[in-house]
Amino acid sequence: MYKVFAKTKSVCPICLRTIAAEKAVAGDGFIHLIKTCPEHGFFDTLIWEAGVVDYLKWAGTVPGPQPEDNCPNDCGLCARHESEGCCVLLELTKRCNLRCPVCFASAGGSGDLSLGEIAGLYDMLMSRGGPYNIQLSGGEPTMRDDLPEIVRLGRERGFSFFQLNTNGLRLASEKGYAEELRAAGVSCAFLQFDGLRPGTYETLRGRDILREKLRAIENCERAGLPVVLVPTLAPGVNEDEIGDILRFALGRGRIVRGVHFQPVSYFGRCELPEPETRLTIPRVLREIERQTGGLMSIADFGGGGAESPWCSFHASYQKLPGGGLKALPRRESACCCKKSSEARDFVADRWSLSAQPSENEDGFDRFLREAVENSFTVSGMAFMDAYSLDLDRLRRCYICEADSERGMVPFCAFNLTASDGRSLYRK
Repeated sequence: MYKVFAKTKSVCPICLRTIAAEKAVAGDGFIHLIKTCPEHGFFDTLIWEAGVVDYLKWAGTVPGPQPEDNCPNDCGLCARHESEGCCVLLELTKRCNLRCPVCFASAGGSGDLSLGEIAGLYDMLMSRGGPYNIQLSGGEPTMRDDLPEIVRLGRERGFSFFQLNTNGLRLASEKGYAEELRAAGVSCAFLQFDGLRPGTYETLRGRDILREKLRAIENCERAGLPVVLVPTLAPGVNEDEIGDILRFALGRGRIVRGVHFQPVSYFGRCELPEPETRLTIPRVLREIERQTGGLMSIADFGGGGAESPWCSFHASYQKLPGGGLKALPRRESACCCKKSSEARDFVADRWSLSAQPSENEDGFDRFLREAVENSFTVSGMAFMDAYSLDLDRLRRCYICEADSERGMVPFCAFNLTASDGRSLYRK
């Protein structure tokens, strides 16, 4: 029994054909995305572990009109896309020093972009509305010895925020490497950090690398390189570690700027079997409140503004003496920002750190610096796969992959794979 309340479009998980889809309240009282492929049959995917009132209230709006028939096959961004873009991934290399069972990019091959190709992507992004926040990604971007040069190249072209998406192994093992990256202009390390149990890493990363994660954070702290912890959350693996991860992050002082949760998506190289119940945003928020003993409340969080509100969640806090937290007011319509340009500034502000205080710092400057240093951000992104893809959400995606042929491709479209691993965009 389904009670349909909105129509959209999606893709068939088997053939990736664009098909009609509906958002409906199912017998469990939760929101499901339901669709039928003429060739491969009916599909039902849980997308929101709460009812329709909560679903619509979270966004403060109703779902938009149905996307065009050829979406998502002509992303680039097309004229019908509803977001300008905010964060753009540059996949610098296909090489990686891990073979994670849950890799977006199915990394582990060979091949790097040349410096000329990277310069061309920087120029393309500036011509399309940049400067964007740049995510240096891969593969594992620290496999490249010229990473500092790549950052300097981008800064010369006007980009100011560089997020390093990394597993942290080189940051942990190479003395002085974090200092080198910080000096080159890396703004923060977006550190893969799935929990505090060795078994979590054995399942999600193929081997126990917890000690390396801890060393990477220590080395970043010595270098003054800000860190955001990025846990991939998988049902039955580490959803019970949410509270421990948050407490660990809060205990690391000013260097850990926040935690960004990513419930696992079943695309790329995801070797985990798809569970009957997915980790939806409402469930993650309930676990945050429960596992922190109410230190963080569901009421503190809101959905995105520049992107679809059903894609993300966010809350900002001020650290108080004695270990307490004060939730900072959420912006208009429960969103952290309403335009992509605001999103760029907001991310850069929350995840960066200012330079060390100068001798000429006055009282007001000190107040502003300490306010930023004592802030802490908790956020998350629910990426879509072929089962959960909602083209109404995809049209508002502001996280893009830089592509020399197409320009800027929404992340969930670029990484979309059929059940047999065939990709829509990725080569």
